[in-house]
Amino acid sequence: MATTKAREDIKNDLNALKEDLKVGAREEAAKLKAKATETEARLREKAAEADARVRERADELRDQARGYYDQARVRSREYYDDAAERLDEAQRYITERVQERPVQSTAVALGVGVVLGLLLAGRRR
Repeated sequence: MATTKAREDIKNDLNALKEDLKVGAREEAAKLKAKATETEARLREKAAEADARVRERADELRDQARGYYDQARVRSREYYDDAAERLDEAQRYITERVQERPVQSTAVALGVGVVLGLLLAGRRR
């Protein structure tokens, strides 16, 4: 009888231990789930902060690029206007010189045409 009682006590102790383990496992699972939820929330918050910083930096870079583009556009327009003005001056100078010395200008043009003709004809052979 003592053995039967000891067996029953051990069996009851094992069942109690089993129940305690189930309860402990549930509590730990709940704690881990809460901690995972908390960690997920923190990660989402950090991701949102990083996203905001990246967007802010992108806006700064876009504004900087626009500034560079505008400067380049203004400079290119200045260079174009300067080149156009110089071309007009050169055209006026040539026109004046041709009008001052038409015979000499015609002879120079004829000479340049003959030289170019000879150069081009030499390439064909």
